[in-house]
Amino acid sequence: MPLYEYQCRDCERPFESFVTTDRKPACPACGSENLMKMLSRLGMVGASASPAEACNVPAPMCGAQGGRCGCN
Repeated sequence: MPLYEYQCRDCERPFESFVTTDRKPACPACGSENLMKMLSRLGMVGASASPAEACNVPAPMCGAQGGRCGCN
């Protein structure tokens, strides 16, 4: 099952949700289905670059993640 990141447009809470064809995600805090799908970074296992080299996300994308992407 794919894991997607969302932010609730009503209460602004970010969260992750498993999504299937028969299941629509809803905010766990307020139950709203008024959601914005967030852009996620791909995870790499066994990457040879150091964390500083691997973190080359442009600043606007970091802002889209609320500054929580780890690129500081």
